[in-house]
Amino acid sequence: MNKRKVLIIYTGGTIGMVRNHISGGLVAFDFNHLFEQIPELRRLDVELTSISFEKPIDSSEIHPGVWKALASLIHENYDLYDGFVVLHGSDTMAFTASALSFMLQGLKKPIILTGSQLPIGTIRTDGKENFITAVEIAAMADSKGFALVQEVAIYFEYSLYRGNRTSKVSASEFEAFKSGNFPELARAGVEIKFDEHALYRSNLDDLLYFPEIDNRIGHISLYPGINFEFYSSLFDVNLLKGIVLSTFGSGNGPNDPKMIQLMEQYIANGGHVLNITQCWSGAVQQGKYDASKQFLNIGVLGGGALTTEAAITKMMCLLGKGIDDQSFRKEIVRNLCGEM
Repeated sequence: MNKRKVLIIYTGGTIGMVRNHISGGLVAFDFNHLFEQIPELRRLDVELTSISFEKPIDSSEIHPGVWKALASLIHENYDLYDGFVVLHGSDTMAFTASALSFMLQGLKKPIILTGSQLPIGTIRTDGKENFITAVEIAAMADSKGFALVQEVAIYFEYSLYRGNRTSKVSASEFEAFKSGNFPELARAGVEIKFDEHALYRSNLDDLLYFPEIDNRIGHISLYPGINFEFYSSLFDVNLLKGIVLSTFGSGNGPNDPKMIQLMEQYIANGGHVLNITQCWSGAVQQGKYDASKQFLNIGVLGGGALTTEAAITKMMCLLGKGIDDQSFRKEIVRNLCGEM
């Protein structure tokens, strides 16, 4: 049988760093010498190709242009490879994973994002195991030769998660990511054990590519004592087309007349407000308590169990499609690729 082919795309981040023996500083290593840094990859029965961004990007500098470049690279090479591994800084990895899931719908091949908390050139790095296992998962096929994973996922510290269900929860632990409302897709121990019931399968026949993103959205996180006078300028449809509102518990907020007035007028003018919970797990249920009925009554959209990362990127991607307001309101609350 022919070897499975995996394309590695290095965007930047801690995982690709090694220490310069002269300066002592951390620098990105040359991925053309991949096997020199990680000789264990030779033992995998996988044909590897790597592409590096010309200038590595720190994860805090990630923006929609990077998502577009990544999605374009994968789309252009989709028929040439069996799977893709994206090496990425961990801080914004969940945003990128979510964005890619909305930009590339109908996947029949895996896109696995991974990174590390320590540079790959350090003795105690978590990068090697993350990298090797991500490549192994990206190359896995079932008994019929179809990719075992057919979605955008994050692999980090022995766990594989659905990308658009995942958030970074620690800046210092190796187990940096969690999925509060969805089980692990797989757990890597002596063997890699998959939860086959959790793996996503699209009902689309072909890959749909949505390259455009509209980042004219805002994000407001409620807190006790919030003064909406300070945020009034955001509720302008000429400035922002959508606002993600992070609320308390199952979608609750204070009975603030100014807040309701601003939102009601904004929605009437064609703006979209999406209600998501600040909680790590659980979901928005508008109307469950009186404190959320006010949102329901004025047309705020309930985001269910959407993560912050998925809510923001989904809104950007739907706005980028240029669909009408009615279609947007239907699509934002519909499960498109396993995010809800």
